[in-house]
Amino acid sequence: MIKLVYVGVLACWLGLWSSFSALAQQATFYQTIQPLIHAKCAVCHRPGEASPFSLITYDDVAKRATFIKKVVSTGYMPPWRADDHYTAFANKRSLTPEQISVITSWIDAGLPKGKVRKEAEEALMTRVNAGTAHNRPPDLTLKLDKPFRQSGDGVERFMVFKLPFELASTANVAALEFTSSNKKVIHHANFAIHPVEDTTISLTNTIAQVDLNGADAWHYQEWMPYKKQMTYYGGWIPGSSVETYPEDMGWVLPKRGVVLLTVHLGPAGKDEDVIAGVNFFFKKTPIKRTVNVISLGSGGIAEKNISPPLLLFGGEVKTCSLQVAYRNQPITLLYAWPHMHQVGKEFTAFATLPNADTLKLVHIPDWDFRWQELYRYQKPVILPTGSVVNVIGTYDNTDANPMNPNKPAKLITSDGKMRSDQEMMTLILIYTTYQTGDENLRLD
Repeated sequence: MIKLVYVGVLACWLGLWSSFSALAQQATFYQTIQPLIHAKCAVCHRPGEASPFSLITYDDVAKRATFIKKVVSTGYMPPWRADDHYTAFANKRSLTPEQISVITSWIDAGLPKGKVRKEAEEALMTRVNAGTAHNRPPDLTLKLDKPFRQSGDGVERFMVFKLPFELASTANVAALEFTSSNKKVIHHANFAIHPVEDTTISLTNTIAQVDLNGADAWHYQEWMPYKKQMTYYGGWIPGSSVETYPEDMGWVLPKRGVVLLTVHLGPAGKDEDVIAGVNFFFKKTPIKRTVNVISLGSGGIAEKNISPPLLLFGGEVKTCSLQVAYRNQPITLLYAWPHMHQVGKEFTAFATLPNADTLKLVHIPDWDFRWQELYRYQKPVILPTGSVVNVIGTYDNTDANPMNPNKPAKLITSDGKMRSDQEMMTLILIYTTYQTGDENLRLD
């Protein structure tokens, strides 16, 4: 009986593989390959993004076919650093073995075009021209009114830009994203939306930008009246995707306020112009469940409780941890956003539940500073009252670490300025209040 079952399963598998092999052999660019490339690669490989070239058209892909075959076969591209066996995420960007086989077989077959269809390219370029990675143009973009020039002097800069807004009415936010004309020189960006209901407070009569590490940093104090309340907080790191919410979730953009946009500009070898901003996507349906954000660790809650402190001596491999007790009402986690810098090697976050069970949140076994992500759970993760969130970060501050910015290795600290040659250990969680049945929701 066992032998018959085995033979039956084997026959089924061989049948599926035969069908798949036939599909791979018949693959054409416009019918088979382009949808894969647009979904997995063109998120970064297009104008305005951090990648060095575009992969939108047939010619874009064909002239780099040999290179594409090599990087997808080795798994180097598309980059995806999360451990999928630890937690499943809906916005997984890596290719399956079957998808890799289709792409490489198509290349080996001579790159057949198939029936030419330009609709997908045109739709993608419409979004590119609108400065978005989302599936439609934004309803509102708040951005700099003129380019900021990052001097080619090799100096990092923490610039904060004030983006005021006054709308006809409040708006229900369905999705949002950071946008920029030049992401190649940006290490990361954060933005805080502050409502300004007091109409006696002008939105435009103070300085529009501040270098937090510069001589004019004191001007930041002029913005304190704006910071009495905060509606929402978001951000971008290289590789991250659009932040979206289920149909009845989101948050309300106030009618009047400012966005304080912090852009960490990495050192540049030549002058670079940057126009940065935030895209908002609205929905007409009501927000029944408000989405919120909490930041743990560096720059957030319990930063001083990181143990041992983020003080990394040259030649040292060190593991630091953080525990934060959660005592409020149960919440439903939608996203996890881990963050470290260049000598980070491994990042793990989990929750210890009141019954001593472990709830896995995110694991990055081989941290890569260049490719990060706002990880959207495949199914929401429920964090009950009484849980303890644990964050563990391992750092390799040795000469053997090719990502170490210092050769020879030297002391790396975390003094709050958050330069890329310093270190961080941060976990940002995006959540809403728990409702019965959230365990069965799908976020993909």
